[in-house]
Amino acid sequence: MLKKILMASAAVMLLAACDQQPTQAVSAPAAPPAPPQQSYFVYFGSGQAMLSPESSNTVMQAADAFKAGGASVNITGHTDTVGDANSNLELSQHRAAAVKDGLVRNGVPAASIQLMGNGEQGLPVQTADNVSERRNRSVDIVVARRPMLTDSEYCNALSVTYRQYRQNQIDEAAAQAMSRCPTADAANAIPTLEQNLRQNNIALPSRYKS
Repeated sequence: MLKKILMASAAVMLLAACDQQPTQAVSAPAAPPAPPQQSYFVYFGSGQAMLSPESSNTVMQAADAFKAGGASVNITGHTDTVGDANSNLELSQHRAAAVKDGLVRNGVPAASIQLMGNGEQGLPVQTADNVSERRNRSVDIVVARRPMLTDSEYCNALSVTYRQYRQNQIDEAAAQAMSRCPTADAANAIPTLEQNLRQNNIALPSRYKS
């Protein structure tokens, strides 16, 4: 009987010891890196070079992608194989120009845009002559993104911005966060600095390299 009591007591003590073991924090998985480029397709009616409401919405999405960290935009106009090849080449150029105008209206600098019209050459979908193919009546938009700053670089940019606007009012939490920017713990310092800047209505620096 005494042996059973001792064994039960030992089991209780072992469980209590396990409960007191510190729990290791599990780090959140890192966000996947942004793709180096994003592609959009703007469709046109047969023989048309005017943006439809659907196409205008696609152009706006591409413009937003550029403004969120784009470096340049490449536009390539196409046509299907219906009609004269020379006329189709001109039509593809008009389509590309319409897309460029739409991007500029949505805030993309014209100097950041390169465009060309390929007509019936280099078709997205290869077809025989006089085949009406919707994918070929389109303009491809490729938004190339700027490379992102590393955590340490972005943390340092936040620190520079913070010191610029709060030279004599650096609080302890921000000071501790800034001291971690050159270390491997920079990623954990970033939210503190971002929150502090937002609370003081200070615009955050870009996460992308210029």
